[in-house]
Amino acid sequence: MRVLVTGGVGFIGSHLCERLLNQGHEVLCLDNYFTGSKRNVVHLLDHPYFELIRHDVTTPYYAEVDQIYNLACPASPIHYQHNAIKTVKTSVIGAINMLGLAKRVGARILQASTSEVYGDPLINPQVETYWGNVNPIGSRSCYDEGKRCAETLFMNYYEQNNVDVRIIRIFNTYGPKMSVNDGRVVSNFIIQALRNEPITIFGEGTQTRSFQYVDDLLDGTMAMMNNDGFIGPVNLGNPGEFTMLELAQEVIDLIGSSSKLTFLPLPQDDPKQRKPDITLAKEKLNWEPKVKLKDGLVKTISYFEDILSEG
Repeated sequence: MRVLVTGGVGFIGSHLCERLLNQGHEVLCLDNYFTGSKRNVVHLLDHPYFELIRHDVTTPYYAEVDQIYNLACPASPIHYQHNAIKTVKTSVIGAINMLGLAKRVGARILQASTSEVYGDPLINPQVETYWGNVNPIGSRSCYDEGKRCAETLFMNYYEQNNVDVRIIRIFNTYGPKMSVNDGRVVSNFIIQALRNEPITIFGEGTQTRSFQYVDDLLDGTMAMMNNDGFIGPVNLGNPGEFTMLELAQEVIDLIGSSSKLTFLPLPQDDPKQRKPDITLAKEKLNWEPKVKLKDGLVKTISYFEDILSEG
């Protein structure tokens, strides 16, 4: 098939492009390089079925494709808060443009939504039927509400125009190809520990997250795209739940770092708990994560060691 991946040079998108190529598909990789790095796909540039296109999804794009993975959007607070209006535009106008393309060419399209649609949840774990607890005017709302609106658009195009849509809600994901200045907790902790710098804990460190390795996410994402009859939304995440203190200690131990913990105030609307209920993914996709946190961290630490050694 010919597959379009928006946000294709980003952390998750670049892994997805590589896997699609390995399966024999032709890949159109679309990105504006706002947060993604060309180094993530430079090894693919000579592949005969890989095409890299600099393009912003807020502008319409035209191509004959069979599938569209819509991943384009900055995903870490540092990046999506840098230009909040641009984040909303990417989520909403980008979704409209990609849905319009899918409608025109009859492609199946998958929306990479997020666990952030649940906001600071009042239930734990979060199930797909939970409507969330989101502050519509907070510092995170450009991303939270942008993704919620994108889900609305996907359902509207499905119901009104019979577009073949799929919706996944991605929980915290980590692995090689994350950016050094990504701003997300796993990369922050690893970089700080490798440099023997103080590890920054927001609040008391008792807030929890569930971390899935990128390979597990790709398995679930592609299973969702290639299943018939189930459009979602579906949670894709690892139900293993860890406090920030536990994650920091695991990283310090694996690296053998001399880093100490330093505590800062909790950011506005920072979720206290984040844990997916993946019952639906197990039932509909026969999917559940396989990579244990320690094993995934070892691979991710090795990647960042190589990056830092390059200077």
